[in-house]
Amino acid sequence: MTSKVDINCDMGESFGHFKVGHDEEIMPFITSANIACGFHAGDPMVMARTVRLAKKKGVAVGAHPGFPDLAGFGRRNMELSKEEVTDTLIYQIGALEAFTKAADTVLQHIKPHGALYNAAAKNEAYIEAIVEAVCVVNPKSVLFALAGSRMAKIAEEAGMHVAHEVFADRAYTPDGSLVSRNTAGAILEDAKLVAKRAVRMVKERRIVAINGHDVEFDEVHTICVHGDTLGAVDLARAVKEALLTAKVEVVPASTFV
Repeated sequence: MTSKVDINCDMGESFGHFKVGHDEEIMPFITSANIACGFHAGDPMVMARTVRLAKKKGVAVGAHPGFPDLAGFGRRNMELSKEEVTDTLIYQIGALEAFTKAADTVLQHIKPHGALYNAAAKNEAYIEAIVEAVCVVNPKSVLFALAGSRMAKIAEEAGMHVAHEVFADRAYTPDGSLVSRNTAGAILEDAKLVAKRAVRMVKERRIVAINGHDVEFDEVHTICVHGDTLGAVDLARAVKEALLTAKVEVVPASTFV
């Protein structure tokens, strides 16, 4: 039986006159687009344009809500109450879903961004807030969660569709979490290495952590490649080509999760 996996990438992170990422160039090599919802990046025009672009390219659309932190690109930790996180997410997911309706397409998934995503891998109050927000706005959508995390487990127990996510271009700690971006070697930019890691993650469900030992995954449904990584287009192309060569079917997460 042919293995299946989704390739996702963060998109729509430009703001006003400031261009971030290479959305149009990367689209051919991914199957799911995580579109910024205006709080950590993006704006209404960028959101609308990116949704239309994804639809044109046959790429599934997802909301990528984060902390209200434009200055820090959503990558700084914030201390918010559960209610604040829930309402912040409902606002952002609802906005992106409105743009999918305007483009006559659908919202496939929700993936928390940056510091919120990392915090929610373990912070149960944030996890509950995310689950509640998704269930309120679009309970049929797929939640992208760090493979093996508490967020994935709790969301599954709540009856949600969950895509266990791995990162081809990020280093891992021995406990299966991501190495902080502030640590040397946290971000991988060698296209051949990233592609090789992606294939191993799907075929063997494991990856080498920074201590040299393997991290194992119970499930792998979607692989993230970051649009703002140096050489992002080459990385995305290399990952997709390597997966196809390894006889892995690359399709949107909602088709098999």
